[in-house]
Amino acid sequence: METHDILIIGGGPIGLACGLEAKKAGLTYLIVEKGCVVNSLFNYPLNMTFFSTADRLEIGGYPFPSIHPKPNRSEALEYYRKVAETGELNLNLFEEVLAVNPEANGLYTVSTSKANYKAKHIIVATGFYDIPNLLQIKGEELPKVRHYYYDPHYYFKQKVLVVGANNSSADVALETYRKGAEVTIVVREPELGNIKYWTKPDLENRIAEGAVKAYFSSRLLEIRENEVDIETPDGVVTIANDFVMAMTGYQPNFTFLKKLGIELSHDALKHPTHNPETMETNLPGVYLAGVVCGGMDTRVWFIENSRIHAEKIVAHITGKL
Repeated sequence: METHDILIIGGGPIGLACGLEAKKAGLTYLIVEKGCVVNSLFNYPLNMTFFSTADRLEIGGYPFPSIHPKPNRSEALEYYRKVAETGELNLNLFEEVLAVNPEANGLYTVSTSKANYKAKHIIVATGFYDIPNLLQIKGEELPKVRHYYYDPHYYFKQKVLVVGANNSSADVALETYRKGAEVTIVVREPELGNIKYWTKPDLENRIAEGAVKAYFSSRLLEIRENEVDIETPDGVVTIANDFVMAMTGYQPNFTFLKKLGIELSHDALKHPTHNPETMETNLPGVYLAGVVCGGMDTRVWFIENSRIHAEKIVAHITGKL
């Protein structure tokens, strides 16, 4: 059975950054990813543009060339794939970690869908894009309800209801509208939320001119095959509908974190316990890296401000070694 200094769970940008930092320090390591490399980015919308500039998305000292001021999804996939390739990272793809168990000698046994490994340290860099926040309403289980969005072409001449007030909702509403969908947006708050500065005025203007119908201070009550009910300040409104795009955000895999033994805060944010100086959790030798550190507070950590986690963790490990 292979034994590594570090086993990294998650092959996203921060997982790759941890691998690069471990390699730089001369440590043996393995990155295990249950999907493709940077799997979450691969599942982003086709036309997604990052809020960050390219230099803020760089890892391992590799320059990120982009023809746009802010890179798009395809550029990011190309960049991180090239980093993994050029950096010759020890990376296992389409291999899911099933269990991590401590041994008496201080090592951890890691069982995956393909093999078993031993590691002195574990880094959990699993992000938060796997599990959507559900609406918890009747009809949410219908096939026409989508929590992920990829390409607007699919919704040509369809009646699309978008739930949410932030970036994802704005992108879905505008892109599907421009591809010929009849778009309605439902927002719990009295106004639009935190939206990219180049997108928000566009959506506001489309709402003002009536091209996109918006219900503010409202919520979706029930979804049926061909219509939906919306609770508005003026009462319940029923409208015809073909697809519901529930852009309500995502959350870390708390079940997996608890299965590992990582403690969570008892409030609604469910912050995983860790030392912000070293990123070590309540489990000795087990670390968190990237956006998973924020729990339900998914707006705290991004690629650009969590890259430093890789350096903190490896510095702590090498200091111990």
